[in-house]
Amino acid sequence: MPDVCQHLASVQSLKTAPEYVCPECVARNETWVHLRVCQECGHVGCCDSSKNKHATKHFHRSGHAVVASAEPGEQWLWCYEDEQMVKY
Repeated sequence: MPDVCQHLASVQSLKTAPEYVCPECVARNETWVHLRVCQECGHVGCCDSSKNKHATKHFHRSGHAVVASAEPGEQWLWCYEDEQMVKY
């Protein structure tokens, strides 16, 4: 197994979603498929299978590379910059 990128390796403690909603979708009265949590600032956004792709948009705006799945039973991190995933 290859080494994980520096972004994934730098995650010290897992940030979780305070509630199971995409605030940006709620503000637009729209729905989402799955949620992701930014591991740098805690931003919660919808996944790329969702119409608005707020998690990816957050990465492009902020440069925060690592998200975690907010889905029950899923335990993984994704690095947008290096396109790497790691399960925990």
